[in-house]
Amino acid sequence: MLYLGALLLFLAMALSLSIIGVATKERRGVARSVAAIQAMDSAPVEMKAELERPFAERVIAPLGEQAVGLGRKLVRADTAKKIQHRLDIAGNPPEWDVNRIIGLKVIGMAVFACAGGLYLLSMDMPFIRVVGLTVAAGAFGYVLPNILLYNAGQKRETQMQQALPDALDLLTVSVEAGLGFDAAVGRVARNTDGPLAMEFNRLLQEMQIGTGRTDAMRAMAARSTLPDLKSFCLAMVQADALGIPIGRVLRVQSQEMRTKRRQRAEEKAQQVPVRIMIPLVLFILPCLFIVILGPAGISIVENLG
Repeated sequence: MLYLGALLLFLAMALSLSIIGVATKERRGVARSVAAIQAMDSAPVEMKAELERPFAERVIAPLGEQAVGLGRKLVRADTAKKIQHRLDIAGNPPEWDVNRIIGLKVIGMAVFACAGGLYLLSMDMPFIRVVGLTVAAGAFGYVLPNILLYNAGQKRETQMQQALPDALDLLTVSVEAGLGFDAAVGRVARNTDGPLAMEFNRLLQEMQIGTGRTDAMRAMAARSTLPDLKSFCLAMVQADALGIPIGRVLRVQSQEMRTKRRQRAEEKAQQVPVRIMIPLVLFILPCLFIVILGPAGISIVENLG
């Protein structure tokens, strides 16, 4: 009984001390919270502005800068120039720049590698294969921004190729009507839309700020990989250097662009029978054989049986 009483007394003291400690800890926590609120109220305006900034600016932006720094260490020295060239081809989409592409490459590599590694570890696969597939997933995440950027550039080039003959026709008519080349370019930029109108607008702005026509046309050709646009820019540069009338050059270029557009349409029309051959042989003809020869086959089997 003496031992039991001492044990109960010890448990009561321990319970009392724990209750006192919890209450004291809660009071300390409340006091710290109140002190933090008072400190925030009495903090300078600069500190309040820093704390009121969005989460993306306070946390995500520094992480993105670290990813950009790591990405610049991983890529080659000329990668930034290549990415900038691809951005020019894609029309420099809003909020896309070299640093963001490099940061997305690093983030994509990390995300795809981690997700792929966790998924593969949950499966019953050899460790060597898991490592190889994880590395492949990381490599895919690393090149994914380049693929998206290249796809955006290809779509823009297709739109420019489709709109170039009509734009050259309007440019030719404007020049032959008596407008100067700069005024004709401005009319094309105002009366058309799409990426080609943006390129003509940028060409006009460069000429208005003092860039020579030759340099502006060469820069326009350098921002694109479209052969027709490069040919047009080269013809205009040669006409400006040799003193050939611009109206004549534009007339020849517009006729050539219309001819090329008609040839491309005829080429696509000629490709239709070749492309339709595969689904015809693999899907349509077997169904026709089953529908036509199926009843005959059933009758033959019944007669032989």
